[in-house]
Amino acid sequence: MGGARFKRAKRQGRKNGFSRCGMLLKNSLNSRLALISIHDTPAGATFQVKVNPRARKNAITGTQGDALKLALTAPPVEGRANQACIEFVAKLLNVPRSSVTIAAGESSRQKLIRVAGARAAQVEGKLRVLLG
Repeated sequence: MGGARFKRAKRQGRKNGFSRCGMLLKNSLNSRLALISIHDTPAGATFQVKVNPRARKNAITGTQGDALKLALTAPPVEGRANQACIEFVAKLLNVPRSSVTIAAGESSRQKLIRVAGARAAQVEGKLRVLLG
């Protein structure tokens, strides 16, 4: 059964075949990026993420509604998943960790991320370059 999935994934043009953790292709994720709402606020750009803790690896796994879905290896204990989320987003956007904060949802999987000193267009551009 696994072989059939791999062959189908190869036919569809996936470079490494079927992904066990459900990773999306970069092209399909790039087209879905327009659905994520990134807002300008006086404190910086904000956008929503949905965090899946205790994953196999840190990765962007897609979108859900207007939120970016993130898989993080850290467990949701004592704020470790929040710190991993901040570090992962800072690394993705190539900004200092101190400029990325969780504005809302510290105890929830749905979080509002704020990137201080950045505009919505800048954040969207960096995500498009990264994923496209």
